[in-house]
Amino acid sequence: MQQIEDYLKSQDFSSEVLVIENGSQDKTFDVAQDFAKNHKDFSVQRTADRGKGLAVRKGMMAAKGEYRMMLDADLSMPVGQISRFLPPAQPEADIVIASREAPGAVRYNEPGYRHIGGRVINTMIRVMALPGLQDTQCGFKCFRAKAAEDLFSIQTIMGWAFDVEILYIARLRGYSIVELPIPWYFHEQSRLRPVYDALHIFFDLLRIRINARRGLYGRAS
Repeated sequence: MQQIEDYLKSQDFSSEVLVIENGSQDKTFDVAQDFAKNHKDFSVQRTADRGKGLAVRKGMMAAKGEYRMMLDADLSMPVGQISRFLPPAQPEADIVIASREAPGAVRYNEPGYRHIGGRVINTMIRVMALPGLQDTQCGFKCFRAKAAEDLFSIQTIMGWAFDVEILYIARLRGYSIVELPIPWYFHEQSRLRPVYDALHIFFDLLRIRINARRGLYGRAS
């Protein structure tokens, strides 16, 4: 959190940081609360319900800014990259997603098995839901406020595939999506389990397709 604080202090825009804790097994909530006591732009919320998608939804709907960015807690993307997701660097996009696969992206210290597992999952996502996007699962995404409030208000998947659903709905509703290559650093505490997660994402992709056929997501006006 100190890295984020130092970065934001050097910027000329106003900001807020929401830490959403929902089921971590460490002392995340206590550490974040202690930090927030001495930093007025940081706030911490806790929810008993599990799921990364639920935590992100809660943060996106509670945020007040015109641009709302989700960050993985391990900061595998350097915080200095955040400016590339915002105007003037990205003046027109409704959604900007970080990509470890777009031309110009660089991965550091990632084991080969981890990269192969991730590519299998991303290929499945492209075939079944989001053709053309090379990396939908990187945990750094920025939304304009209007898009965030619209998309997360009808989110149904609260697990790991929530961002696939959000981007799928975004395309249906005509929001622009920019895929931004980033430098990305692998951390040992990564929780990706290629086989287990691939099965869960596969069934979530089926659910997304079924929801779309039932008209639950609507379309762009």
